[in-house]
Amino acid sequence: MALVSSTPMLQQARKQGYGIVAFNVHTLEMLQAVVDAAEESRSPLILQTTVGTVKHLGIEYIANAARTAAEKARIPIALHLDHCQSFELIIQCIRAGYTSVMIDQSMHPFEKNVEMTKKVVEVARALNVNVEAELGKVGGVEDDIHVDEDMASLADPNECQRFVELTGVSTLAPAIGTAHGIYKGEPNIDFQRIEAIAGIVEVPLVLHGGSGIPEAQVKRCVALGMAKMNVATELKNAFTNSLQRFFVEHPNDLDPRSYMSIAKTVVKQLALQKMELCGCTNKA
Repeated sequence: MALVSSTPMLQQARKQGYGIVAFNVHTLEMLQAVVDAAEESRSPLILQTTVGTVKHLGIEYIANAARTAAEKARIPIALHLDHCQSFELIIQCIRAGYTSVMIDQSMHPFEKNVEMTKKVVEVARALNVNVEAELGKVGGVEDDIHVDEDMASLADPNECQRFVELTGVSTLAPAIGTAHGIYKGEPNIDFQRIEAIAGIVEVPLVLHGGSGIPEAQVKRCVALGMAKMNVATELKNAFTNSLQRFFVEHPNDLDPRSYMSIAKTVVKQLALQKMELCGCTNKA
């Protein structure tokens, strides 16, 4: 099976009330681990890469690895570019085979956000590529994008409706109180805001900052209309922590196949937990 657009799978998830997990991967082993988890649990899957990871690994390397995974898999897999501010890089990724892109202009006024998002939608729609955009400002750190807590702002439901109508965007990530990174305390999610947005916006909604949200809150977000949940920091930390433990316990074992196989197992188990939590197991 080839890489697919995430639009149909997210529309189905929104319609049936479950969420699809989108995992930010930074290495081949992380990619393989989440694909293995999706295969085992029969879950649809969205592979994500940040702009930093694209620069680190190279667009063609990522796209070809994801394409190979999709061709070997029995489940639908989409490849998504997360939090990109550059129109040029988005076009490069689409040409390389990405089937979903996020144009993030949430730092700009509403009109500028609409203008840039609409520009991407016009190109992507003709190629059946999903487009995600953000309204409001999600706090925390995502690659080189830093939004201080006091600068984060929640999305206005009526603006969300107008934004979707003006841009034709496929999926929307409204700021509802989550943050990128690991939470220092309990996340302050505005569930009434999610419900209000979902009540007037038909496109699938995206939950950013999915790492570390308590399970009950994740389930409530999904039930209210969040069809996609991004998991980045939690996955990256699990991968790195497993490597740290390995070298403490086996300081003289310098074979990458030894420690990478353990890291893959750790990432796979976490991915399985997240898929079960969002209800997308056996939905492929």
